[in-house]
Amino acid sequence: MDEGRPISYMALTVGTDVLSSTGTAFGKVEHVLQVADLDLFDGIAVKTKHGPRFVDRDQITDITTTLVRCALTDDEAASLPAPQGTLVLHPDVARDEGPSLTARFGRLFGRQHWKEGD
Repeated sequence: MDEGRPISYMALTVGTDVLSSTGTAFGKVEHVLQVADLDLFDGIAVKTKHGPRFVDRDQITDITTTLVRCALTDDEAASLPAPQGTLVLHPDVARDEGPSLTARFGRLFGRQHWKEGD
């Protein structure tokens, strides 16, 4: 697997592979979490086959252009808890795809449509 080159958490893209300490991919980046007022990286929301999971910044060892490597073992990664709390909403970016006038205006003005999380 291409290790990529180191990047800031602010350049991390959705869909980047998230690996355990052994190099096993256990999910993909769904969202980067930060405390914007303090400019602090908080961690990442990871989309796994078991649903969304949270990886704390202290569990992340490397962020590159192609992957996020964690200090978690395979067993620890598999047993990450599901997020708790109120309903999670995600921007529905696919809504403005296509040639329709509505989709074009959505892309032009950057409207965000929300859908219920998985």
